[in-house]
Amino acid sequence: MLRDVLIQKGLSNREAEVAELVSKGLSNKEVANQLFVTEKTVKFHLTNIYKKMSVKSRAQLIVWCLPHLGFVESEAPAAQPAINQQMAVGQNQNTINTIPAGNTTVAGNVTPIRTDIGSNGDAGAFGL
Repeated sequence: MLRDVLIQKGLSNREAEVAELVSKGLSNKEVANQLFVTEKTVKFHLTNIYKKMSVKSRAQLIVWCLPHLGFVESEAPAAQPAINQQMAVGQNQNTINTIPAGNTTVAGNVTPIRTDIGSNGDAGAFGL
């Protein structure tokens, strides 16, 4: 699926292969070994991919490709009521924060930041 999208964006078959492998977390060396080419060739393809995709880095390429990789995380249905109940009770004065992760949201307890460190107005060596 990702490869088809990349080819529609103007990448060659080989460039799409490289982009797909990079998006799955492989290093240049690992991509080169899997495609039986040199690391220099992988870097050459990446340069062309960046230009064609209008991205500036490996990280931007990966972020662009993530929605097309087919990773779909689903939250357990039983977990949601427990989170809502904890928010209502406010156990241990912790708060529930959510972090977007692709098409899902990750929720969890967050320990409050200590405010008593450096309370004399002088943070010193990082408040120690």
